[in-house]
Amino acid sequence: MRCLDSSFVVDLLAGEPPALRKAAELEGSGERLSIAVPAMAEVLMGAHYQGGSYLRKALELLAGLDILTADGAVAVDAGTLGAELLRRGTRASAADLLIAASVRVHRKVLLTRDRGFSTMPGLAVETY
Repeated sequence: MRCLDSSFVVDLLAGEPPALRKAAELEGSGERLSIAVPAMAEVLMGAHYQGGSYLRKALELLAGLDILTADGAVAVDAGTLGAELLRRGTRASAADLLIAASVRVHRKVLLTRDRGFSTMPGLAVETY
């Protein structure tokens, strides 16, 4: 099962052709899609800021997704991942670490255009 990053959801809401093509492919597969809580919060922050029809479209899209919650196991994995990245000389935001850890703990594939996720060890990433 794929887990949608905020970049994919934002691109989909904006009607970006690569995201629209990928969404059509996913819809045809019947696969259940998910989103991690921090990615959902990122989407909702922008949606509430824009308001109106954008907010309505975002809420409708998000309502059809399974939500990957962030629990203690996700927090431990985020901390471990963040420390590993620091040892390698790179950094990631707390939100990105929690997204990556949610995907790793729940054994999903992260669908994103954010190339920064591809440097995270043990994270299955698909770009579009």
